[in-house]
Amino acid sequence: MNKGIGRWGRLVMACVTLLMAGVIYAWSILKSPLAEEFGWTLSQTQFCFTLTLCFFCLGGLASGLLSKKLSSRVRMLIAAVLIIAGFTIAGTLKGSIALMDIAYGVLAAGGIGIVYNVVISATNAWFPDKKGLASGAMMMSFGFSALVLGKLADKLFGMPGIGWRSTYLLYGAVIGCVMILAAFLIQAPDQKKGASAAKAADENDVETKDMIRRVSFWKLFVFFTLLAAVGSTAIGFGKDFFVATGLSAESAVTVAGLLSIFNGLGRLFSGALFDKAGLRKTQYITSLVAILAPLTALIALLLGVPAIGVAGLILCAFLYGFSPTVSSAFASAFYGTRNFALNFSVLNLVLIPASFASTLAGKLVEASGGYVSTFIVLAALSAVGLIVNISIKKA
Repeated sequence: MNKGIGRWGRLVMACVTLLMAGVIYAWSILKSPLAEEFGWTLSQTQFCFTLTLCFFCLGGLASGLLSKKLSSRVRMLIAAVLIIAGFTIAGTLKGSIALMDIAYGVLAAGGIGIVYNVVISATNAWFPDKKGLASGAMMMSFGFSALVLGKLADKLFGMPGIGWRSTYLLYGAVIGCVMILAAFLIQAPDQKKGASAAKAADENDVETKDMIRRVSFWKLFVFFTLLAAVGSTAIGFGKDFFVATGLSAESAVTVAGLLSIFNGLGRLFSGALFDKAGLRKTQYITSLVAILAPLTALIALLLGVPAIGVAGLILCAFLYGFSPTVSSAFASAFYGTRNFALNFSVLNLVLIPASFASTLAGKLVEASGGYVSTFIVLAALSAVGLIVNISIKKA
């Protein structure tokens, strides 16, 4: 059915699939009408999102563990069922935040984690010569989802006769159908048949149990945790940060919309950088951006210059885009492609500790009454990341 697609066609399908799957990052918009109608508190909705990130990672891990027992098609079909079930339950809620946690934070997020793992693993296998570009394109699509599907959902919420319930049901049906279609189109190359895009297995392929025993893995894990923590925390402030630097509330909302765009561009740029400049230069440039981003935001706060604040948070969003793309490329470069599905899902667990960083940062903002101390901490974390990063070696 899919033999005539070609690897670039497969990449396009992968990007479309991940654009739909990235809906989990539109939570800030998707939660709004429910929180308003049912009176959910900020801490309750934040916990649901933290749960979402955790089960997104666990779904990817489960997919990696099952990759040698279940085909990509079967795993994608399971994911489709979980996503449809999650959105359907969410669309019929009567007010229980606990049920929303299960529907969106466990079922839908777990299914999307499976999709993420299958699509990236299978598609990257077609691009041994352009791992960074392929990863970057897919990650960019995943990142753009919050902007595209989030804005669409916001419009549907306000339309007479639709509202949030029908929107959730519609999203579940459409996203589920895309996943079912992708299950039949997205597959890794058959290396036994010597597909042109799939070279012989890398001599340096490393089993997951051996990978987690290596110092290099734990250094990568710490570095990408810090990178994701700095990026996600900074852009999580969004509108409120821009207002703190002197922008009007109206302008702050408009500029905050740029963050998703630059987050997506960061994913594509870092992938292309990896292919062009190689592993070592990518490490250095990543750390340079990681330090420059929070420092620029800090300068904006100290000087009260909105333009610098915009540049600072755009850099933070751009930086956040580096994390998933570069971690994917590094996992493949360091530990080979044969066990990539599981190896990458284990490395992707960095999102779990990183997801708690924004919560801690929010408490620091509340305690200090401003963002200065928070961005000092973020800059310090980036400096620690640089030290870890330059010590990482392939062995």
